[in-house]
Amino acid sequence: MPGQFANLALSLSRLIDAANALLGRGVAWLSVLLVLLTCAVVLLRYAFGIGATATQELVMYAHALVFMGAAAWAVQRDAHVRVDIFFRRQNARHQALTDLLGTLLLMLPMCLFLAWTCWDYVAVSWTRGERSSEAGGLPFVYLQKSIILLLVGSLLLQAISQIIKTLCVLTGKLPTHLQPDHAEAL
Repeated sequence: MPGQFANLALSLSRLIDAANALLGRGVAWLSVLLVLLTCAVVLLRYAFGIGATATQELVMYAHALVFMGAAAWAVQRDAHVRVDIFFRRQNARHQALTDLLGTLLLMLPMCLFLAWTCWDYVAVSWTRGERSSEAGGLPFVYLQKSIILLLVGSLLLQAISQIIKTLCVLTGKLPTHLQPDHAEAL
């Protein structure tokens, strides 16, 4: 990777990382909302005999947003599920090669498959203005389904960032592609 191109690519990678970190940290705070809303649903149902369909659905929406919105951030921080038997013992170049191959052969195809298969699913929901089928449910199911596209978009961007960083490690432009706090733990 020529120096000027590598610097430009790393700038793009840092921008993607910052955007996914902002999204991930933002949706992580929804976990607090999940706990509070779940407690409210249980309290309303068992203490007062009141059903709260909209609140239950809001819990589902927030749950989906937490996991799908933070997925790219988890990949960025290397906090995703990994079979770490060999990876931990590898040097930085082998780790970069492992992650590059995983990104190219697993993450990118999975993201493209998800994008291909869910696009119509989400588009039809928007076209119909899909609403909850439950009485008292939320009127914007199409927004919940759109979270899938957020997952796909953020993971595709993170894949680009991963590819840039791993190529920079393989060409000697970076010492490691892992987050500094994670690299020190290895």
